[in-house]
Amino acid sequence: MKITNIDVTLRDGGYRNNFNFSLDYAKSHARLSAEAGFDWVEIAYRNGSFSQTPNLGLTGRGDNDFIQAMSREIGAERVALILHPKNISAPDLPEMYAAGARLVRIILPPHNYESGLAFIRQAREIGFTVGTNFARITQWPARRIAEVASAATDAGAEVVYLADSNGSMSPSQAISMTTLIQSLTGQPIGLHTHNNLGLALANTIAGVDAGATWVDSSLQGMGKGPGNLIAEQWLAYLERTNLAAAQKLNLGALLELADQLLAAVPQSQPSLPLPDLVLGHYDLSVEHRKAILGRHSEAIATARSLSGAK
Repeated sequence: MKITNIDVTLRDGGYRNNFNFSLDYAKSHARLSAEAGFDWVEIAYRNGSFSQTPNLGLTGRGDNDFIQAMSREIGAERVALILHPKNISAPDLPEMYAAGARLVRIILPPHNYESGLAFIRQAREIGFTVGTNFARITQWPARRIAEVASAATDAGAEVVYLADSNGSMSPSQAISMTTLIQSLTGQPIGLHTHNNLGLALANTIAGVDAGATWVDSSLQGMGKGPGNLIAEQWLAYLERTNLAAAQKLNLGALLELADQLLAAVPQSQPSLPLPDLVLGHYDLSVEHRKAILGRHSEAIATARSLSGAK
């Protein structure tokens, strides 16, 4: 079985350093990531993440000149970006394609997603490989997942990503949601897992066993909160299970890249902030983080109240 692997370190890892990777590091990272066998390197958000913050670095903006530089480094056929529809306008997608991006992933909310569908159609017409990501998927009712997945694929999305943004997913949920969307759409399913509960690898394995064929991971797990599926562990798992040959992966090259990341970017050190463990347990988003800071007993009581748990 062929897995399409996406390295999201430069984009999701940007939550740790306000997306302030240097251009030289970003180019070197992308080059070594491609050498390690990743199919795509997701280099940036286009025009910011969901919550806008000042002084975003390169990988939070996805400017045209940055796309051009990365395309020259690794080839357009490996350059990916992700975006929120509310952050872009009609000229953005043609500019991104002209600059050298070939995969775009469009994040759809569970409500008021029609503008995102229009951008999916536009991206397909331009020539992009188009994916759609459902953020905070553990908060979506199954009926809404089915509705939006069907609408997105009808609009032209070629892969539907389950994004466990809150790090609250369980392996059984990964199986059931993967099975549901695949049965409805017949399209490839992707997994973007976070590690708040230490289940990113288990959830990914469960989803892949259920039929998912696209997987996000990041070096050292660098990403929002406790981070993402750890790329080094994921590639080691693929080798252990004899799936690596189909992917043409090079674990040694990836480990060298991990050393380079740790040396160059202090914020890449693995971390499990305790508030993010609480967020994952109660299926709360990072926007609730400030509300649960303080004494742990008080934080848990606040999180329980915010989540409606008894």
